[in-house]
Parts: sequence; C-alpha cells; structure tokens
Amino acid sequence: MLGMSGKEKQPLIEQHRRGLLIILSSPSGAGKTTLARKLTGWDPTIQFSVSATTRPPRDGEKDGREYHFCSTDEFTSMVKDNVLLESATVFGHQYGSPREPVERAIEASRDVVFDIDWQGGVQIKQSAHAADAITIFVLPPSIKELKKRLIERGKDSLDSIELRIKKAEREICHWSKYDYVLINNNINDTLANIKQIVLAERNRRERKLGISDFVAGLLSEFKDARK
Repeated sequence: MLGMSGKEKQPLIEQHRRGLLIILSSPSGAGKTTLARKLTGWDPTIQFSVSATTRPPRDGEKDGREYHFCSTDEFTSMVKDNVLLESATVFGHQYGSPREPVERAIEASRDVVFDIDWQGGVQIKQSAHAADAITIFVLPPSIKELKKRLIERGKDSLDSIELRIKKAEREICHWSKYDYVLINNNINDTLANIKQIVLAERNRRERKLGISDFVAGLLSEFKDARK
C-alpha cells in the first residue's frame, strides 16, 4: 500500500481502483489551497484540478498553473457546452472545474484534489461522480484567527478582507453537507488528518476494481486444496 512517503510500490490488486475526487472547501483564508498543494507534494500521483475563472490574474500567477484565466463569454460557453464538472460565482467572479482531465484521471486510477467553494463541492456530490468524491470542509480555529491569516497573507485590501469575513459566516453554515470536517489549528496536523482520510478512502471495498474476482480466486484455492 502507498505509505506516508508516497514511494512504496503497491501490490497489483491495490492499484486497480477508481480514482478519488478529494474536495477541499473552506472560507477564504482557512487553508484549503495550502492543504491541496501540500497534499500533491506528499503524493505526486495526486493531480491538482486547475479551475477556470473569470477573475483577473494576480501578480505572480500563471495561466494554466494557478487557474485557467478566461473571459466571461468563454466561461459561459463552457457552462453551456457542459465542459465543466461544477461551477460557482465567488466574490463576483466565476469559477469552474474542467471535466475532461478529471474524468481521465478517475479512469486511470489517479486521485484529483479540488480547492473549491462549497457550491462546487455540493454540485460534485450530487453529480454522476458522487461515488468517487470525498468532501472535506476545513474550519478556522476562530474568526479572529481567520482575519489574522487573511491580513498576513497580504493578498487583499482591508475592504476585501472584511467582505471575506462576512462571506465566511454563510460558507461555514454549509459544513454539515461534507463527509469530513477538520479544524485547522495547525497546517501540518490538518494535513496529517487529510492523509489518513485519503489512505482509508482508497481502501474502501466499493472502490476496488476486480476485488470480487480476486476473492473468488482465493476461494477457489480452498477448493483445489480439498481435491
């Protein structure tokens, strides 16, 4: 089984499973983006879902790395053509997860981590890929600490920070829609909890492709031994 280092070779039967959709949601500043990136660092086989957005790029952001930046008309066309797995409007801008790379990953037994708003998380849980999805909501230890983290990251004006704090109240109200809820007191402890969740979910019976045939083969060995 894949261990904490991400380097151990898995037995053949362990490799035959559908990929997971690991959905991380939280209020802005509570840590979902950092956790998603750290998760791909822990296990490089986990693919990061790069969202499309109508938001203009910030300094240092690169198209195709942080986001696929597009116009409002382009985004509308993607929604109309069912190119997106989920979409939502957040702080006046549209965001959505491209469908094709995610579905390719699932079929190739690769896991995909999403850093998305609760609206997108709920949409995926209500989609045809519900069985492949695990949803994790990340809470801040306090609203005071959430505001402190938003200020320290230095990405937003004071007015924008106040808007994000107000929106956090509405976002947190949706915590009960998620499979797992974690309080992010410490980023490394929270990451360790997410790793445990991923390892356990990878081994759920219903995710194992070919497990029925494997068990049938084991049982046939008993029959052969009795001959």
